[in-house]
Amino acid sequence: MKNTCTLRYISLSILLIAFSCISIVVKAQPGLTLTPVIQTGLSSPIQIVHAGDGTNRLFVVQKGGTIRVYDAYYNFLSTFLTVPNVNTVGERGLLSMAFHPDYKNNGFFYVYYTNNTAGAIGGLEIARYKVSSTDPNTADINSKVIVITIPHYTNSNHNGGEMHFGSDGFLYLSTGDGGGAGDTDNNAQNTSVLLGKMLRFNVNLSAMAPYYTIPAGNPYNNEIFALGLRNPYRWSFDRQTNDMWIGDVGQDSFEEINYRAAGTTAGVNYGWRCYEGETAYNTAGCLSKPNYVSPVFNYVSQNPSASVTGGIVYRGSAYPALQGWYIAADFYTGIFYKIIPNGVGGFTTSTEKLTPTGLVDFGEAENGEAFVVSLTGNTVYRLGSNTALPLTLLSFKGNAVAQGIQLSWKTAREENVKQFTLEYSENGNVFTEVATITAKNVYGGSLYEYLHTNSYSGTAFYRLSMYDVDGTVRFSDVLRVNVNGSGTITISPNVITNGILQMNLPVNSGLLSLELVNETGVTVLKQNLAGQSGMIKTSVGTLAKGTYFVRFIGGNSTDAQKILIR
Repeated sequence: MKNTCTLRYISLSILLIAFSCISIVVKAQPGLTLTPVIQTGLSSPIQIVHAGDGTNRLFVVQKGGTIRVYDAYYNFLSTFLTVPNVNTVGERGLLSMAFHPDYKNNGFFYVYYTNNTAGAIGGLEIARYKVSSTDPNTADINSKVIVITIPHYTNSNHNGGEMHFGSDGFLYLSTGDGGGAGDTDNNAQNTSVLLGKMLRFNVNLSAMAPYYTIPAGNPYNNEIFALGLRNPYRWSFDRQTNDMWIGDVGQDSFEEINYRAAGTTAGVNYGWRCYEGETAYNTAGCLSKPNYVSPVFNYVSQNPSASVTGGIVYRGSAYPALQGWYIAADFYTGIFYKIIPNGVGGFTTSTEKLTPTGLVDFGEAENGEAFVVSLTGNTVYRLGSNTALPLTLLSFKGNAVAQGIQLSWKTAREENVKQFTLEYSENGNVFTEVATITAKNVYGGSLYEYLHTNSYSGTAFYRLSMYDVDGTVRFSDVLRVNVNGSGTITISPNVITNGILQMNLPVNSGLLSLELVNETGVTVLKQNLAGQSGMIKTSVGTLAKGTYFVRFIGGNSTDAQKILIR
């Protein structure tokens, strides 16, 4: 973090480039709103998280070491925990907490803070606690065990850091480079030092140390998962795609936001101290630039006037205009950065300035709704949008048939809609235009169908670009269709983190029903599938986390597939 209050920034213009076979579409930026929801009782709030246990509670982490818990209506319930031995001077303090993916059953959670044990500066520490056996709104203070302590003794700043559990079940932690200016010790590039990194731990729930092991796949056979970061104070996983977004606080010139798609995050070198943003900083002993991953966005930082606070991708349902947008902000200026994929592997960025400053965290509720934490006024805000969409898309389905892929979509409301552009991709990243269909503009909604004659074999990806008469564009979610034949039932993903089971059912499958069976053989859910086809979504958010078998029943045959609910 930095310590003064002015900022000059670059406003990026959006370039629309037309190719004969590629359609680059810019999604109209949503207007943002901040509604204060928790305004009293807080002292230096630093993070907001949820437990993922079906209660929809919110937990506010405070820099001084205290965690407060609120119900879904923002009513204060209890002081959940006060972490002892926390050094709170300057950038230090209690910085993050993360609940175990199976918290509902095992009650374990983790906290990250700077400690007092090592003297005036202290080290970086992860501790594990367990909830009280008698009160779900209180932690057991005596259950504390130290998972790891990371030396951080030279400077008091650049501590990172935020924790999240990934879809792989491992615990991730971001750490700063050790502080000072310019990373003079070159910690961020040193694979023997845990500073300036993204770390990954395979935590276990044993009663005795060690409380974690090194996950297979960590690229340096230690805790390091990725490197080359300066002070990645706030970062997140996209809850829908598992993509990783990192806000990395810059030195003198640039603040940067880094992005890596799920499955491409291990062993990444983000470039610091060799590069700050896209620009060379100190390349002594460094490799050539292609060896480092550049940020997807960076803005000018007139040191010490700016400090990026990494954000989240909005995946809630209350504000459709925000769907799929990554929202971050600057700590000092209150400028928000809104980033969206442009459809051809890049990103479009726009900005908006809002009133509060001192922005230290973007968090999510269990249902995906978003919140912003501000040290200015010690307030938690709900993040929303004042952009109303004139189109409501009810469904978007696709089925493999003999002639190709039969696509259909249904709207609930159309007003001032110009057209639908159907786009197709074989990799889910680069989309090409298939057809443009004029909107019927029926206020009560309409049904549209289109046959894409396509001989491609594999997984095909489709999306809709929905154009309003004023030029506003909205993207649908990406639709996956198995093109290997019309008789295949697919479930995607097999690891469910958002409480929604998605099934793609072929036409005329003859299926009658679905049964969800747990590991003990007990049927916990039944659903009628007679006559249904295409993408079917079923809520499984109330079920306990664990392994289940999806049993499809129809005609004289039974098909079963395994899923994991996290």
